[in-house]
Amino acid sequence: MFHVKLPGHDAIARQADEHLVTHRVKLPRTVVERPIRQVGKRVAMALLVLVATAFIVYLDHEGYNDNADGSVSLLDAFYYATVTLSTTGYGDIAPVSDAARFTNIFVITPLRVLFLIILVGTTLEVLTERTREEWRQNRWRAALREHTVVIGFGTKGRSAVQTVCVTGLKKEQVVVVDPSAKAVDAATAEGYAGVVGDATRSDVLLRAELQKARQIIIATQRDDTAVLVTLTARQLNRTAKIVVAVREEENAPLLKQSGADAVITSASAAGRLLGLSVLSPAAGMVMEDLIQQGSGLDIVERPVIKAEVGKGPRETDDLVVSVVRGHRVLGYDDPSIGELQVADRLITIVRATPGGHVAPDVRPIRDN
Repeated sequence: MFHVKLPGHDAIARQADEHLVTHRVKLPRTVVERPIRQVGKRVAMALLVLVATAFIVYLDHEGYNDNADGSVSLLDAFYYATVTLSTTGYGDIAPVSDAARFTNIFVITPLRVLFLIILVGTTLEVLTERTREEWRQNRWRAALREHTVVIGFGTKGRSAVQTVCVTGLKKEQVVVVDPSAKAVDAATAEGYAGVVGDATRSDVLLRAELQKARQIIIATQRDDTAVLVTLTARQLNRTAKIVVAVREEENAPLLKQSGADAVITSASAAGRLLGLSVLSPAAGMVMEDLIQQGSGLDIVERPVIKAEVGKGPRETDDLVVSVVRGHRVLGYDDPSIGELQVADRLITIVRATPGGHVAPDVRPIRDN
């Protein structure tokens, strides 16, 4: 027997809040002041307005009448400023001269409005923050095109996005999706936009504008999650390049069938690098240098330039390790390469130059 329990109003509200949390979009922010500093600034401004009002009243104290003793002292001026700015208005001290009334109309009244605005500034900010953030997100979505979506901001995801950014991708063109709010906070702190939510859900990926993305990096903690995310991502975006990291090598074929363009087996790759380092520490250092973009030697992919058309891979200025022809990746010594063609792309090893890194597919080529 199944028992169905309908949630009450409190439960419905709580579920709605949880739903919003799991689909929250967070954009990177500039430096935000601490709350205590913001409150301190408002208090200081309010006190400044109060003091200014009291001195304005005291300078024209002869134009005011105190029902108690007839004269207005400095203490009376501060008292009058307090009850006036707070709109209490007991009426025991009142302006009687034309100059004092003129000052109340054109000086004290604007100061009263300013005082109230300062006091309710925090409330007004809370009321307008949601609207401002929604407008900011809508503008961000409208401008987002050909970006990179990184699903999973752990060690693998963080290293992947850092490598891509070293090659020239702007941080504004990166969106991180992770179920952990702390991970997304870390991403936004580094300048990336973030979406808190389960990436296996299509509505979460749509909030990251995945359907307009150019490339997708999937670095989840579990292989089964990676498969589900890959299937969902490929369904939403048929043209994006999808690269997935998995733990077990046996899951790589399944991910390729699910729509992944490239699958990296993290455990096997690390193991092979360890083995290579044992056999040859120097070779291990070279391989580690190659996979660290921006320093030492970099491995990049670029198109063939006009001066290289008709030449062999070994006749180019750069050190060519492979030639991409169509959907095939050919070794530099593959006899089927023959002469380089206009549509070919070269995978080369180049010396990294600080400040000169750009995306491999848009890397400027010397035109001899």
